[in-house]
Amino acid sequence: MTSLPSGPASLPSASASALSALPTATYRLQLQPEFPFAAAERAVPHLAGLGVSHLHLSPVLEAVPGSTHGYDVTDHRSVRAELGGEEGLRALAATARAHGLGLVVDLVPNHMAASARHNHALRAVLRDGPGSPYARWFDIDRSAGDGRLLLPVLPARLPEVRDRLRVADGSLHLDGQDFPLRPGTEGLPLDELLDAQWYRLAWWRLARTELNYRRFFTISELIGVRVEDPEVFGATHAKIVELVRDGVVEGLRIDHPDGLADPQGYLERLAEATGGRCWTVVEKILTGPETLPAAWPVAGTTGYDALRHVDGVFTDPVGAHELTDLYREFVCRAGDRGGRWEATERRAAYEVAGHDLAAETAVLTRIAERVCAADPALRDHAPWALRTAVRELLVRVPVYRPYRTGGEEVLTPEAARGAKAAFAVPEEAAAVDVVRDLALGRLGDGPEHRAFRARFAQTSSALRAKSVEDTAFYRYTPLLSANEVGGDAGRPAVPVDEFHAYCRRIARDWPGTGTVLSTHDTKRSADVRAAIAVLSQCPQVWADLLGEVAGVPAPDPHVAWTAWQTAFGFGTPDAERLGPAILKSVREAGLRTSWTEPDTEYERAVEEFAAAGPGRIPLRAASEAAFALEPHIRAHALGALLTQLTMPGVPELYQNTEREYRALVDPDNRALFTVGADDDHTALVRAALRLRRERPAAFGARGTYIPLTAEGPTAAHCLAFSRSDEVITAVTRLPLRLWEAGGWQDTELVLPEGRWVDVLDGVREFIGGPATELKLAELFAERPVALLARTE
Repeated sequence: MTSLPSGPASLPSASASALSALPTATYRLQLQPEFPFAAAERAVPHLAGLGVSHLHLSPVLEAVPGSTHGYDVTDHRSVRAELGGEEGLRALAATARAHGLGLVVDLVPNHMAASARHNHALRAVLRDGPGSPYARWFDIDRSAGDGRLLLPVLPARLPEVRDRLRVADGSLHLDGQDFPLRPGTEGLPLDELLDAQWYRLAWWRLARTELNYRRFFTISELIGVRVEDPEVFGATHAKIVELVRDGVVEGLRIDHPDGLADPQGYLERLAEATGGRCWTVVEKILTGPETLPAAWPVAGTTGYDALRHVDGVFTDPVGAHELTDLYREFVCRAGDRGGRWEATERRAAYEVAGHDLAAETAVLTRIAERVCAADPALRDHAPWALRTAVRELLVRVPVYRPYRTGGEEVLTPEAARGAKAAFAVPEEAAAVDVVRDLALGRLGDGPEHRAFRARFAQTSSALRAKSVEDTAFYRYTPLLSANEVGGDAGRPAVPVDEFHAYCRRIARDWPGTGTVLSTHDTKRSADVRAAIAVLSQCPQVWADLLGEVAGVPAPDPHVAWTAWQTAFGFGTPDAERLGPAILKSVREAGLRTSWTEPDTEYERAVEEFAAAGPGRIPLRAASEAAFALEPHIRAHALGALLTQLTMPGVPELYQNTEREYRALVDPDNRALFTVGADDDHTALVRAALRLRRERPAAFGARGTYIPLTAEGPTAAHCLAFSRSDEVITAVTRLPLRLWEAGGWQDTELVLPEGRWVDVLDGVREFIGGPATELKLAELFAERPVALLARTE
């Protein structure tokens, strides 16, 4: 947990420089071989016409051939050839600049592809071992695995594939893979040759417990990079820094900084290297009241905290509670298997720590053992006790990770007491104090001490991501719109006062932070979540809908609830898109099947159910009550969109979201960019972004945020605020509840003094002042949202 930041005036010089030239809005494009730089260049006129100031590109450096995402970097020295190379990137930048746009690039400092063929640095390490000049690039624990790097790449145990191994051209070949040979070993018999390498080829299933290199979360195909080493930083950032200094790149999105050994140190080095020329945001997931560390020289986050607050303020807390009761009655799940959020979250954390991240906890245990063995005051702690202490403390970290400062607020004495409860003998529970003190840096600053502190924090972030986002969110599913990156499934609604407080703090402390509603990582796009969130206003309608489709047999009640709610959010039957998303949900939940231990019979039943039910039946047209929700879904979607576009921060549009966009979890949400027909979303986007460009001071680093409060019987259904006394946003909140209450009635909103024009139609004018109350029925007569600009 971190303290509140002190505001732009006290930010490091790099951030102050970045704030002086904030983007007005960004547009994210997912590059891939089928959509390279040239395709992005052709899209520039359309995107410039929307009113954005910058294009945000997914990773542009060399990646595994055919990669559709680019996060599997193979060579930091060059721009990806499959996208058009550096020439193509510079041409895109020139075209963008000619249309008044700059480029923001997604930067991946934490990991590279663990590809022996394509990763030049890793290949050198595999060939030359610890003596390689690239050996310092990767976190390899050579105290395990007989000092050899485990490569979990074999499709079966080694004896079963041995006969398929071939030696040729200084490499070892298997099924299209090739691995460099240690010099001088080419002529050895095969078994001796295998044992003589600096690496060990192994069955992929051994990765869970035997892996001895740091990876990205639980993905063994991505190997962690030690950018905390100045030499490694320089080698992996030279090309990006060159592009920044040449003016090709004007902004950076830093992917997964929590995976780094020292996020603050890295960001300080990056700011120095780029000369403060970049608007830089970090993909940092903030939990609950956690705030971004004040000392980080960045403009803010990529916006998942904004997403949580926007989604939450449009969710009905009373109905969400009723929906949760219906859910528990329907699915009949044990509390820690999806019945109750806190218990489900804790059980998932134990499972991930003890199973998926077993290799990572083993590394921490080995480091702790070595520290204890070297210090006479710490000896005689059993390895099992240290391992238990590591696990018990990790599962009690309430945020993604502790940082250089403020660690005591994360690894609290209360957490230590809870961890000690796992021990039957109090004397053995003292291992918890050792592990906690190591994680907090209290036992010294030697190499092993620093290594433990960094790896504990890195493992903590992986545990949080895998146990919450990728496990618990698929087990506990009363209201799927709340189960989003950075969300709180146990507290889906955000009070209006809390939303306003968040916006005022952001306007004051992090005015250049990013805001998002949909990204390449959201499990459901904003429009899908809007439809699902409306169910919090009508739990009984949802219960009745489930009753109407009860004749379609489901493998179990939880799958039925989750699949039908997913289908309701998606809106139209589409077996090809809903089927994979539903199958992924049961695999991620990991209760009946999983990615690594699949139950093929159960999965077949899930696929058949998805095809016969959610993929075939138009649920939102299944009844008059469901069909009647459509205008309320539209009001929610437009209200959330306008709020995000005008609240404090720099709004980002994910590709295709300038119009209604229904997408599910990846790969569905990473489909190609297309130019489609304009709709009411598009009109809203154009109007809001045009206003941001025309009045940058109102939304910029010195812009203010003032909540506006309606008065009258249905005042709670109006969310309104002023930006710098120049622009007013007013949107309808919980529209179904409003309709049930009889509409706006005599509810009024007092506008600040002056003359205001509704920029959504450019015609209607309103007079503000204490004596000129505006009837909300008049303000929202044409549409459920209004965007007013002060006029002379």
